[in-house]
Amino acid sequence: MSITPMWRVDRDGSMFTDKKAAEEHDRMLELADGITGMLEANFKIDEQLAEEIGLLMSRNKDILAKAFKGKPEVLQEIQSGSEPAADNTVDIREAVA
Repeated sequence: MSITPMWRVDRDGSMFTDKKAAEEHDRMLELADGITGMLEANFKIDEQLAEEIGLLMSRNKDILAKAFKGKPEVLQEIQSGSEPAADNTVDIREAVA
């Protein structure tokens, strides 16, 4: 029987087999939370929509940074409804099976 170390992100309960990836995911969620709070503080916006926008922006922060630096055409790389897959994300049901 082998033992696989797992890291759990408290914010959303996702599990990772790599500590660095777990920390990166946590930072992404922290940024999304900040964006959500900013949207809710400055606009009359539905909480769910603000969360979705926050997640979309934080998942694509690198593309947005390039766009803000004068390359708006890179925004075409952001696919609606798509989420970049983390190669080392593990479904908890699979981890305990």
